[in-house]
Amino acid sequence: MDPAPLEGDAMKLVRILLVGILIVDVAAFSVNVAPVFSQESKNGSQDYQKPTVIVVIGAAGTKEYGAQFTKWARLWEEACSKGDTKFAAIGLDKVEGSNDRTTLQKILAGESKQTTAALWLVLIGHGTFDGRTAKFNLRGPDISADDLAEWLKPLLRPIVVINTASSSAPFLSKLSAQGRVVITATKSGYEQNYTRFGQYLAGAIVEPQADLDKDGQTSLLEAFLTASGRVDEFYSGRGRLVTEYALLDDNGDGLGTRADWFRGIRPVRKAEDSASLDGYRAHQFHIVHSEAENKIRPGLRAQRDRLELEVIKLRDAKEKFSEDEYFSKLEALLYDIAQIYEQTDKADNRSQR
Repeated sequence: MDPAPLEGDAMKLVRILLVGILIVDVAAFSVNVAPVFSQESKNGSQDYQKPTVIVVIGAAGTKEYGAQFTKWARLWEEACSKGDTKFAAIGLDKVEGSNDRTTLQKILAGESKQTTAALWLVLIGHGTFDGRTAKFNLRGPDISADDLAEWLKPLLRPIVVINTASSSAPFLSKLSAQGRVVITATKSGYEQNYTRFGQYLAGAIVEPQADLDKDGQTSLLEAFLTASGRVDEFYSGRGRLVTEYALLDDNGDGLGTRADWFRGIRPVRKAEDSASLDGYRAHQFHIVHSEAENKIRPGLRAQRDRLELEVIKLRDAKEKFSEDEYFSKLEALLYDIAQIYEQTDKADNRSQR
């Protein structure tokens, strides 16, 4: 006789176990760059383009600052050399009379407008804020947040902007957009003292100790949290008042979230107006991928990233659904994610034959 179908609590238990298994499988693979635009061709192949990291070293002001900024830039260069990432630097040369503003504008204009490959822009140096306009100090004319927003507008691709300068917070609200991660070293334009966040972020971006979820790769979120913690340790260890509070925005609302709103890699506090928190998207950006991540084709990775963000959004909105509706939606998403890993495994097995 055929076994009776499962009903009621038994069926719920099976569904919970199924979802749990799928969640564990998905969690075992942390996500890379969160691409929005797929370049898959009809036959399933993809023109691969490396992510690009552009580091801009601003006007140093003194030799001491110049030496520090150069050291941070070299850490980014070293990180890119460990991953499949192109590196470009502006401001490392010692040419007098350089106009780095024009150079940056030309480089950005020459970048691919639409691709799954991420573009990282890292600003290292000093900043200013006059109460209305925030600027990053360059050799030659400075660059404002408005300038950079205009130059980035044509680029329909995943973008990371990291401004490690003083008075950098206004860049966050100006540059925030869907598909972007924006990080600033300060939470206000009036935090005008020299910032140390850039030093710790450059050191953490591929550091194994910064891999908080132990998935074999350090995400931008993990580097942000690690660097913010080391900034706090610097000031507390010297008994000094903290003069910089870094912010991260990756949901496009232009508000930003501080590191102390996280426990591990999960945001645990909610804004008073119930605004969504940041961090999920930033955890999908890496300079160096794990071995497992490298096996996933960029096109499939784009689909996986989108689905994982949908899982997170569904989880955060769980109270809006009935239990059956919630698990039904969750199972569908996790099944699609599992299919992507199955395709990857099959392709990997074929390549090893």
